Amino acid sequence: MTDQAPDADPDIPGKPTSASRTTLSHIMTQNDTNLLGTVHGGVIMKLVDDAAGAVAGRHSGGPAVTASMDEMAFLEPIRVGDLVHVKAQVNWTGRTSMEVGVKVLAERWNESTPATHVGSAYLVFAAVDADGKPRAVPTVIPETERDRRRHQEAQIRRTHRLARRRAIRELREKRVAEGLVED
Repeated sequence: MTDQAPDADPDIPGKPTSASRTTLSHIMTQNDTNLLGTVHGGVIMKLVDDAAGAVAGRHSGGPAVTASMDEMAFLEPIRVGDLVHVKAQVNWTGRTSMEVGVKVLAERWNESTPATHVGSAYLVFAAVDADGKPRAVPTVIPETERDRRRHQEAQIRRTHRLARRRAIRELREKRVAEGLVED
């Protein structure tokens, strides 16, 4: 595996991981709960998308749209009164796309205990121009050993995304060729 996408634009200078890394914090209220009395997963997913979008826009230097959410893992429930911290950074870049990794932490608003890791997500963003067309993004430059690990893991996820997409397309083409077309 290479350290950057083979189609990366050499005319755009790379940016270090720290240049766009951000944390969004929000206190959870009664308005955020589901029927079980814990914070609704959709509320957390919106915060994740908001933080990831900010990071993607910062890294790419302009608008970026959510292309996919690879994975959203909820590890612990979040409760009313929890102060939630959503930490995001660009893990990998292609020519026009970026994988953003997000870590969700929660702590009680009125206690001095360490925050707990309650969720993680990986999203893919595409940088777009004013007409909504894809535009080139800077290569991300991992700075720490953790950044380098995240970069390598992101490459593996990208390979799996592309393989899954190709396998589904081939299956659908095969079914059409066999006359098994579905509505």
